[in-house]
Amino acid sequence: MNFNTLFLIFLVSVTLIRLWLSVRQIKHVTLHQEQVPKAFSNSVSLEQHQKAAHYTTAKVKLSLFNTLIESLWIYALIELGILSWWNNWLITHLQTSLLSGILLIAGVTLMGSIIELPLNLYSTFVIEQRFGFNRLTPAMYLSDLFKNTLIGILIGVPIILAALWMMASLGTHWWLYAWGAWMLFNILLLAIYPTWIAPLFNRFSPLPEGDLKTQVEQLINTCGFNTSGLYVMDGSKRSSHGNAYFTGFGKAKRVVFFDTLINSLNTDEILAVLAHELGHYRLRHVLYRLVSIFVLSLVFLALLGWFYTSNWFYMGLGHQIPSNAMALTLFTLILPILGFPLQPLMSLFSRKHEFEADAYASRYTHAHSLISALVKLYKENAATLTPDPLHSAIYDSHPPASIRIAHLEKLALTAG
Repeated sequence: MNFNTLFLIFLVSVTLIRLWLSVRQIKHVTLHQEQVPKAFSNSVSLEQHQKAAHYTTAKVKLSLFNTLIESLWIYALIELGILSWWNNWLITHLQTSLLSGILLIAGVTLMGSIIELPLNLYSTFVIEQRFGFNRLTPAMYLSDLFKNTLIGILIGVPIILAALWMMASLGTHWWLYAWGAWMLFNILLLAIYPTWIAPLFNRFSPLPEGDLKTQVEQLINTCGFNTSGLYVMDGSKRSSHGNAYFTGFGKAKRVVFFDTLINSLNTDEILAVLAHELGHYRLRHVLYRLVSIFVLSLVFLALLGWFYTSNWFYMGLGHQIPSNAMALTLFTLILPILGFPLQPLMSLFSRKHEFEADAYASRYTHAHSLISALVKLYKENAATLTPDPLHSAIYDSHPPASIRIAHLEKLALTAG
């Protein structure tokens, strides 16, 4: 079996599995939309439950269509020769191989972004708008698009240049140097994101003085957490969805609350949500996630280091002339397909961390406060209470609502 046949088998198999999982999710959520699960019957109305079902199915239908478009695009690039044509055109019209390499990657990225744009617009201005979540105006959308594109160019072009230079200059073990550079870049990005990038999109105001701030500071001190500041983000200008998170690295860590979260939860509930996020840091989940990303990056870069010296890799993916830029482009295209079998494992570890963070939060706040906060967030974010178990096991980074609430109720009984 040649590599092209193997690639096509993987592409078709992964596409069909993803489509099948989406269909399962739609059928399961639709089947259970007429009755609120017993555990939520006193806190979620049938109307809210049905809204969540309709919102979930609308998003999954769009993701189903997106999966099909992505797979057809990869097929067209590789099997129909679009990528090869673009590469040959660049080689013919440009004398500099480095410039042609950058434009090869940039062109594929741009074409992919143009294809995704209608889907993003539909998600924002049709689905999110229909269910009352979107607050973006067309002008804000264009502004965000411009900023994201500019940041992508400023960060992406140097990364591509560095990768191509390493591939050409550092011998057969270039991928080890690239891995080290990638690790340093990610750590640097964690450090500069809170103060340099995030403020380009949102306004971050210090958490106002008052009872909430006092209790937040007490909780942070009790948990032994160091932070550079407590901030409120104006998330409501883009969406009505609420959240809280930590950002930054080392001494640059910030605690950030969405203004929508503060407006929808009471003090005890906010503290419970914060304790959950603190749990992720204190239990080193963030470190484990970072290490797992670095390990996977090393494995995939080692694979690229093997592939880019093999003629069967290029010929199997529709290209006759090996080049560093082509190897990087082809590998980037097939990476989501190669990495899909890891998705259930990554989701499993993420859900395990969520259970552990819930247990941590129940030690420093009341489990019932976290339960009431989660129920409010499920309702306000229209999160389905009845996901398909298999779809959830493969994709969901958080446990299903019923399982998570049952776990918290056990913790409350133990503590009580």
